[in-house]
Amino acid sequence: MNARIDLLIDKIKQLENELTSELHQQEENLLFQLKGKKVEFEHSIKQAHKKLKTSAWRWFFGLRPINIITAPIIYSMIIPLVITDLFVSFYHLTCFPIYKIKKVKRSDYIVIDRHQLAYLNIFEKFHCVYCGYANGLIAYIGEILARTEQYFCPIKHARKLIGTHLRYRKFLDYGDAKNYHPKLESFRHDIH
Repeated sequence: MNARIDLLIDKIKQLENELTSELHQQEENLLFQLKGKKVEFEHSIKQAHKKLKTSAWRWFFGLRPINIITAPIIYSMIIPLVITDLFVSFYHLTCFPIYKIKKVKRSDYIVIDRHQLAYLNIFEKFHCVYCGYANGLIAYIGEILARTEQYFCPIKHARKLIGTHLRYRKFLDYGDAKNYHPKLESFRHDIH
């Protein structure tokens, strides 16, 4: 990889760190604190949230009919998600130690906390739990597969991809045969 690309990657990482810091600063302005997995708002904020809550009945009768019709389709996706979760987690727990790949911390990806918001009714909380699990699971699986790809095949594709994981940026260029075998072990070492 050339120095210009390394420099750009470093700038991107620096900007990501600044963004994370700024987002945490903004969270502090919202007057809540994290205590373990529990989120605690300042009392006045919590009271204001409760006043903004839409009752479950009012919310339900305000739904568009198409939302009710498609709900079984959306929520039936839980079955393949849970099955995929079981298979990928089994692979992760058994194969990563064998290859000495650092395990992915599930709780960094699957975060279910929006149900603690007082301004959401029971239906909205249920939606948030579902989305938190589903999107977190996809991100968790994505990182497991990214580490797997880095271990076995750290080579970029010939065609430009719309979305890639963060590890992909440092992969070898497509067709860079002279560096593949000499650098493969260093790619493997970087994920331990």
